[in-house]
Amino acid sequence: MSAPAPAKNNDRAVPITGTGAGIWTHVRVGDEIVVRGTTAGVIARDGEIVGLRHPDGGPPYDVRWADSGRVTLYFPGPDAYIRHLVTGGDDVPAR
Repeated sequence: MSAPAPAKNNDRAVPITGTGAGIWTHVRVGDEIVVRGTTAGVIARDGEIVGLRHPDGGPPYDVRWADSGRVTLYFPGPDAYIRHLVTGGDDVPAR
């Protein structure tokens, strides 16, 4: 499992704050989701969003995990954030 790479100008990390579906409304297929380890010894996990279940981009998401290549249905928690990697269009931070 790899640690998240430092953010570049075109892949700004968008931390998740607050609650409710509104914080995830700018997620797109191709974005990267990173789940940080919340305790010592827990490694961060990252994957690519390959499918959206709702037209507004709200959770849950189909995620292809980098460590295993498996696609799973994922409901993000407070330890997750989005890195917008797809170009084209405005990169709007999550609310």
